[in-house]
Amino acid sequence: MPNDTEFVPQSSRTDVLEPALAGLMASPKTLPAMLFYDDEGCRLFYEITRLPEYYLTRTETALLSSLAGSLVPDGFRDAVLVEFGGSDETKARILLDREDSPFTTYVSIDVAGQALTDMRARMASTHPNLTVLPVVADFMQPLSLPLPEGPRMGFFPGSTIGNLDPASATRFLAAARLSLGSGSWFLLGADLRKSPNILLPAYNDSAGVTAAFNLNVLQRLNREAGANFDLSRFRHEAVWNDRESRIEMHLISTRDQVVTLGGQDVSFREGESIHTENSYKHTQDRLVAIAGDAGWEMQHMWQDSAGLFGVILFRAG
Repeated sequence: MPNDTEFVPQSSRTDVLEPALAGLMASPKTLPAMLFYDDEGCRLFYEITRLPEYYLTRTETALLSSLAGSLVPDGFRDAVLVEFGGSDETKARILLDREDSPFTTYVSIDVAGQALTDMRARMASTHPNLTVLPVVADFMQPLSLPLPEGPRMGFFPGSTIGNLDPASATRFLAAARLSLGSGSWFLLGADLRKSPNILLPAYNDSAGVTAAFNLNVLQRLNREAGANFDLSRFRHEAVWNDRESRIEMHLISTRDQVVTLGGQDVSFREGESIHTENSYKHTQDRLVAIAGDAGWEMQHMWQDSAGLFGVILFRAG
């Protein structure tokens, strides 16, 4: 029986209130994207991944499935798969479910503690011989991971790399290289730069699920930080910033108003934005350069037939 260990740091109202206040008192106003992923945010994001406009998940899943036999380097045995942002094991299972899978340990890192608990229970049922180590943490922070000896592969699917500005992406990849150790591998999934006509509907779906996901961050502040946001006074907006090569998500105040958060008043003008998330869309060369600055060397890159999405295998240099 595997000796599973779970690392669950205590969270507090301060973890939500302090970064929210810092962002809302800045100019322009922002909120950290990590606040999206409470239980309701995770549920809404799962709905987003199933929407017809949101091509990213189904394209990456199909690509990974078609390549499953090619993604693991030769000679891997008793290996560790470390997924960054892995509150759902669906994509990791493409690697773990192979009959000849070399992975004996699965480490999943995410801020969504309940989602990780649920994942661990599912994996105990479906993969009883696999050691599953959930780590409730912000993977952007320095981490000391419970990694056994053996070959290690980092896994960062879902184009989450696009939520980081290029400098932050390099810092994350550099920190991941240090956590995984010398000689480690890293498998990255990334949405690629393409026409805004394809990109924008994926972040502004006709069913309004992405809008609900974006607005839920204000509801979370009401629940967990004593705020009094009236969600009917804000609207979701997604725009393409061509110069920065990114989709931006905003919450727009529909009137002049004052919101209280942590006992402090925050004023909004009509039309003023809270910038909640970026999703950068890089070219292949840009992705390789960002990873190269973090000490990773590209070994191979695969794309779907339409060139929408890329999967890149790196090795620590």
